[in-house]
Amino acid sequence: MNEFIILFRETLEAALIVGIIYLFLTSNGASTKKLWQAVIASIIASILVAYLIVTAQNALGNNSLKALFEGIFMFITAGFIWYVIFWLSKHVSDRKQLEEKSVIAMSSSWGIFFLVFFSIIREGFETVVFLIASFSMTNSFSYLGFFSGITAALILIYIFVIQGKRFNIRSFFKVTTLLLVFLASGMIAYGTHEVESYLVKSNNLQIVGLESKEDISRSWNILEPKKELNDDDFAYLYSYNIKGKENFTHLFHDSGRVGAFLKGFFGYNSNPNYVELFAWIISLLIGLSFWRRSYGNW
Repeated sequence: MNEFIILFRETLEAALIVGIIYLFLTSNGASTKKLWQAVIASIIASILVAYLIVTAQNALGNNSLKALFEGIFMFITAGFIWYVIFWLSKHVSDRKQLEEKSVIAMSSSWGIFFLVFFSIIREGFETVVFLIASFSMTNSFSYLGFFSGITAALILIYIFVIQGKRFNIRSFFKVTTLLLVFLASGMIAYGTHEVESYLVKSNNLQIVGLESKEDISRSWNILEPKKELNDDDFAYLYSYNIKGKENFTHLFHDSGRVGAFLKGFFGYNSNPNYVELFAWIISLLIGLSFWRRSYGNW
C-alpha cells in the first residue's frame, strides 16, 4: 500500500510537469529534445541516489548503529514529507504556474532541460527516501504496489493532460496529502521506536535514566507472538513463521499480516512506549493542522 501511494503521487507530480511542458512546447512548435534528455538524465540520477543511500545504510555493520541510522532517517524523512506536502505541493499542483515557468525557460533550450531535470530529480529523490523509510518500517516491499502506482499515475496524466481534459489536480493532492500526513506521523513514531532500539542494543539506556529494557514504560503490550497456540486461540487469526521466526503471530501484531500494514501506514505498534505514542499524536495533530491551513475545509 505504501509503495502504491508513494509512487502514484511522486510519479503523478513528475509526469504532470513533463506533460504540461510537453504540451506547451509542441503547441508552440518548439523542440522537445532537451525535455526528453532531462527526463532520462534525472531518472539515472535518481537511481544513483538510491544506490548511494542504500550503500551508506548497509555500510553500518553494527545493529545498534543501524537502528540509530534508521531512527534519524525516519525523522528526516518525516520532515521532508511535511516540506513537500505543505509548500511544494501548492506550486507543483498549479498548472498555470508551471506554464509560466516554461515561458521563462523557453528562452533557452537548456532552460527547459534544467527546469525538467531539477523538478524530476526532486521527485526521484523523494521517492527513494520515502521507499527506504517505508521498507525500514515494514521490512517488506510490494513490487505490485510499486509498478501499479507508476502505471496508474501515467494513465491518469495521459487522460487528463495529454488529452487536454479538465482535472482538478489540487483536489487530488488534497486527498493524497492527507494520507501522507498519516505516513509522516507514522515515521515519527517509528523513528522514536528505533531510537529506543539503539539505546537497548548499545546498552545506553542509562542516558535516559533507565537500567534495563524492562524499565521502559509502555502504553500497551498486546498480541505477543507465541510458540504454541492455546485451545481458546482462533488459529485463523495467526500466521506461522513470519520472517523466519518459528512462532505464531497474530494478524494485528505489528509484524502480522494486518498489523504490518497499519505499522507502515499509520505507525501502529503493538507495544509502544509513551514517548513514541505522544510523538505520534503530537505530529499527527500538527500535520492535520497544517493540512487544514494549506487546503482549507472540505
